[in-house]
Amino acid sequence: MGADTERGPGAGRRGELDVLRALVVLGLVFFHTALVFSPDDDFYVKNARTTDAVTVLAGFGVVWAMPMLFLVAGLGARHSIRRRGPGGFARERLLRLGVPLVFATVVLCPLPPWLRLRAADPGYDESYGRFWVRFLSVRPDLADFPFVLEGDHFETGHLWFVVLLLAFCLLLAPAAARLAAGADRVAPALRRRPALLLLPALPLAAVNALLGMEEGYAGWNRWAYLLFFVYGFALADDERVREPMRRAAIPVGVLGVALFAGTAPGFVAGDDPFTAWTPFALVTRALFGAAGWCWVVAILGLLDRPGRPRVRSGRGSGSKVLPYLALAALPLYVLHQPVVVAFAYGVVGWSAPMAVKYAVIVAASLAVVLALYEYGVRRWTATRFLFGMRPDPRTPPPAPAR
Repeated sequence: MGADTERGPGAGRRGELDVLRALVVLGLVFFHTALVFSPDDDFYVKNARTTDAVTVLAGFGVVWAMPMLFLVAGLGARHSIRRRGPGGFARERLLRLGVPLVFATVVLCPLPPWLRLRAADPGYDESYGRFWVRFLSVRPDLADFPFVLEGDHFETGHLWFVVLLLAFCLLLAPAAARLAAGADRVAPALRRRPALLLLPALPLAAVNALLGMEEGYAGWNRWAYLLFFVYGFALADDERVREPMRRAAIPVGVLGVALFAGTAPGFVAGDDPFTAWTPFALVTRALFGAAGWCWVVAILGLLDRPGRPRVRSGRGSGSKVLPYLALAALPLYVLHQPVVVAFAYGVVGWSAPMAVKYAVIVAASLAVVLALYEYGVRRWTATRFLFGMRPDPRTPPPAPAR
């Protein structure tokens, strides 16, 4: 859908952001494999030897990667609501996110906690089938919204992202028109004064500081992700905002690095930075929230600069690899963690250096995840549906009954 670049959103989806989303998802294979060797994370399978270097390196990804996924999802929601309207958008998201959420929760999520029990206790001999039944024994729990089910062994695992994203989409739908109108009023001021791009960092800093950071959600408070999602919906695809983002990318990126560096004392030597109410911990969380917004703005601006190659998500886009990955993002996300945990379970017992184990888990996981997507998901109508993909446009529709 075309638009006036002086007054409204830019035309067409930004294919480079779809590709960035897919690359972040593949990066999660590297990230979750690193947690096998981290001393500070209760991952499903742990190596006997760990290293603090993992914690430091992981922080550079945590500060921007999952926020970027939610922001790009917000941008996609803006395009979807333009085409379908709020009601059609809500129905489409229930189908595209709800179906893979239910399917993967039942079929894939039980494997990592079962392997955790086996790794922690060599004498544990319960069959997977019996554990699967206990895993699915759940009861309602509305206190932890939007995670409304709990059980002695039940968990959403890495699908917390899909749970939050579906909840955010359903919360957005009835307010989409008012939010878009408000963004239209704000955008001209941002174009005149690019420094106003820093203002969204303040609510993020406040949410992280006052509500606490949640380790189970990649170090951010779950409601901070709602802000990133809303920012993506409201701002990220408007040319009046994209232009100042391009101009401000480098200085805002430098500020983001400085703010992130400012969190180091709190994470290394302070009280618990995730939940403590000491002034030091509050400042650490606030700096982290502000740094995340700066990193995201800088990445968006740098990717959008003139002269950078544009990537389209559909056919006829030159390189076939990047559009392929862009379409694969959700299935790859759903598949990746059970595969990583399964390989980690088999590899951590080896008498090999940590670097070798890490490389083997990453390489094997990437190969299997991509093979499962290509041969088990992408080529079949039923599995495309179960993993939230639209029907293959190359597949002819069924003939009408006579």
